[in-house]
Amino acid sequence: MVSSPLGQRAAEVHARLARAIPAPRLELDFRNPWELLVATILAAQSTDRTINLVTPALFQSYPTPAALGAAPQDEVERLVHETGFFRNKARAIREASRRITEAFGGEVPRTLEALITLPGVARKTANVVLAHAYRIAEGIAVDRHTARVSRRLGITEEEDPAAVEVDLCRLFPTTEWIDVGLRLQLHGRYVCTARAPDCRHCPLNELCPSKRFAPEGTIDARAALEAARIAAQGEPETP
Repeated sequence: MVSSPLGQRAAEVHARLARAIPAPRLELDFRNPWELLVATILAAQSTDRTINLVTPALFQSYPTPAALGAAPQDEVERLVHETGFFRNKARAIREASRRITEAFGGEVPRTLEALITLPGVARKTANVVLAHAYRIAEGIAVDRHTARVSRRLGITEEEDPAAVEVDLCRLFPTTEWIDVGLRLQLHGRYVCTARAPDCRHCPLNELCPSKRFAPEGTIDARAALEAARIAAQGEPETP
């Protein structure tokens, strides 16, 4: 953790995000580490909502790594078609499942070094699985939302996700890596969006060098609004 004005600003960023998102939850549905691994591979260039609609049928048809690893390619493609890039994704989740079965006794490994040997698994996917299946902090999972928010806040100038991760890991203590990564991601999804960031209602407004508008209301009110937005994502849609 960096002790500097930048480090102090990063600490305040996370303190405010913790007020808005006190119990951050991954938005991918899963029941075990293998399901999370498969869902995370499928989530590339897609949305968590789409993946959550696709995976129940996939896991009902192929409920174990061994079953998915032995599944016909065309059948898996059909089941994951809506996720985009379905041929490559179907191949990746089949081959990763086969390797888990053959090399790891059917158990998803608990180290980054082992995870990135699996087909379709790069550092971000490995960080997600370790963090949210095992609560192991090997690093910070950096997606496009995390990177965008971090650049707008001025806590990194990097474009490459791996370089952004290095900056974030330097600024935040290891004990915060899992939650800070997820909070930055959720904040980017629902407040600091790519095209129309809601600066007026952002609880980070006073800390952000990229803000477009002055804040409206108190920090507590803005934090409560963000909490409500995120909570609403998990509610069933009205028929």
